[in-house]
Amino acid sequence: MTTASPLSLSFEFFPPKTPEGVVKLRAVRQQLYAMKPQFCSVTYGAGGSTQAGTFGAVREILQEGVDAASHFSCIGATRETVRTQLAELKAMGVKRLVALRGDLPSGYGIGGEFQYASDLVGFIREETGRDFHIEVACYPEVHPQARSPEADLRAFAAKVQAGADSAITQYFFSPEAYFRFVEDARALGLDVPVVPGIMPITSSTQLMRFSDACGAEIPRWIRLRLQAYGDDVASIRAFGLDVVAQLCERLRAGGAPAIHFYTMNQSQATLGVLQRLGWGA
Repeated sequence: MTTASPLSLSFEFFPPKTPEGVVKLRAVRQQLYAMKPQFCSVTYGAGGSTQAGTFGAVREILQEGVDAASHFSCIGATRETVRTQLAELKAMGVKRLVALRGDLPSGYGIGGEFQYASDLVGFIREETGRDFHIEVACYPEVHPQARSPEADLRAFAAKVQAGADSAITQYFFSPEAYFRFVEDARALGLDVPVVPGIMPITSSTQLMRFSDACGAEIPRWIRLRLQAYGDDVASIRAFGLDVVAQLCERLRAGGAPAIHFYTMNQSQATLGVLQRLGWGA
């Protein structure tokens, strides 16, 4: 692989559910900080179910001297609850949000005062002006609930027009899907940076489960190779390293503005990809 100038990096974590997980994540973050990320983000559970854990992890990252982005979902929320949470995040020193529609816990109706992520983005801008850099999600392979690719692109446009500063994609393994999405967005006059989201491959069963749930396409050749390895974890990880490093190299060569890693609270796979590419060296 080449060692061209590195892109900006960011890493996503989720709030640990146990004290042991909290300790482990602290060690993982320190390992990944060696790659000098622009920021680290922390996910937000359905209906705000992990809010305390999310805000706690965000607070720790800031205390460790790294810019932290809190995920912020709006389904089931009211304007007053969002206003209160924004004030709390601002007081913590957060300057970046990942604004999402989010999911409700199973068994709940829609509720709340926000229907779409674009409603949340617009409200944040009205309430806080330019206090926050707002990231939004986008889907190169089309959101699984979208009526059509065109409708999905219009939903992305609504978020940008409401005030989003940049976007992070769902993970994918086809660089062509990413480049086509960016091209289509530019054709609509949407000129915000679109940062590719990258999922390292460490487990075939985990990857299949996540991808089926979120609508990410696993190309047939990758799926067949993973199936052929069976329970051979070492071969799966070595193959995954090759696939993801090559994907990142294609994205860098094609002009991607940055790379965002879905770390799954692990460091080794992400570090392996970056070291293969000569990033952070």
